[in-house]
Amino acid sequence: MNKELEAEKKLYYFNTKDRYSVYDFSKLLHEMIQKNRYKNRQIVFLCIGSDRATGDCLGPIVGYKLAKLQQNNIVLYGTLEQPVHAKNLNETMNHIYKNHRNAFVIAIDASLGKQGHIGYITLGEGPLLPGAGVDKNLPPVGDIFITGIVNFSGMLDHMLLQTTRLNIVMVLADYICTGINYCFYKLSRDIR
Repeated sequence: MNKELEAEKKLYYFNTKDRYSVYDFSKLLHEMIQKNRYKNRQIVFLCIGSDRATGDCLGPIVGYKLAKLQQNNIVLYGTLEQPVHAKNLNETMNHIYKNHRNAFVIAIDASLGKQGHIGYITLGEGPLLPGAGVDKNLPPVGDIFITGIVNFSGMLDHMLLQTTRLNIVMVLADYICTGINYCFYKLSRDIR
């Protein structure tokens, strides 16, 4: 991707403590999907993470909650029962490319950030780099991405994921799922 296009893509932050920001998150997600999806592309949610580390379980928890979202033309990978993580990400992506041609992939993952951004959601266009915060070399995934900042980035990032408070992860997961539900309610009304 050239630098001019890369510079146009923005990263948006949403504070989960601001109770009305979920509407802004939902509205922007809706706009990104409408702008980038083009007609008839199947939506695939790729919820990345492991259920074995508190800080890394955001993706599987969101996947677990989204499994209850009954929408047509939506496919979900990554739940508490069947997580998508570093060891099976390549296999999962190959499966998606083979079985959901030209899918619109929304990647969801936990991330580390600045101390003042813990509890924030980020939303951006383009691929997500899973594992970048803990020095894992994994392929970029997704057309757009959603991350939840679960802890600060610093020394011993693996340990920070192990000691992240579950409450922070649950607040982030609830926020993401609420925003996605609002977004898909609007998308379903757009079709009518």
